[in-house]
Amino acid sequence: MEQCIEQYPVELYPIAEVKPKKFPKFDYHKKYSIKSLILLFFSFAFIGWCWEVGLFYFTEGTFINRGFLIGPWLPIYGSGGVLMILLLRKWIDKPVLTFFLIMILCATVEYFTSYFMESFYNIKWWDYSGYLLNLNGRICLEGTVFFGVGGCAIIYIVAPLFDDLYHKINPKMEIALCLILVTLFVADFCHSISKPNTGDGITSAVPCITEKIRS
Repeated sequence: MEQCIEQYPVELYPIAEVKPKKFPKFDYHKKYSIKSLILLFFSFAFIGWCWEVGLFYFTEGTFINRGFLIGPWLPIYGSGGVLMILLLRKWIDKPVLTFFLIMILCATVEYFTSYFMESFYNIKWWDYSGYLLNLNGRICLEGTVFFGVGGCAIIYIVAPLFDDLYHKINPKMEIALCLILVTLFVADFCHSISKPNTGDGITSAVPCITEKIRS
């Protein structure tokens, strides 16, 4: 006896198709426009400021406006991030090599920034003298490795992601935002040249996280 097998009436009761989740893809080979580079500079500078302020608050329990400038930005982070993107494109498909090149680049920028600022003002805005394998207190291995990891995140994930977000902004609004940020930054910089941001927790030794955790 033949059995009559009824087919499921897909037309009447469609089965929802479960699509596999796709991980976001970041095009780290993209070329960034001048507008994007300006916004990336300020994004990295702000993130760096948040990191420095948060680090000091975590270790000392006090909010301190870290940095040479008054505004919520640290240009050494912004310039370092933009330099990575512009100078290391040739080796971007070699992540391990890129990691070490980022370490070298960031260590160079940090060392000479510290040197020139100290030479001009006779003040230290950071001092890694208490850290392992430091060079004249200007750079240290721990910080350089951190910048290597953070730099890779910037090149391969953060910068492409932020660039996609910037493209969603109206072009005229994007230009206006760039002009406003640059104007505020230049005004802040010109003011801080003669009256830099100094004081306890700003122009003093950098708090060492490992020592705080151990204690």
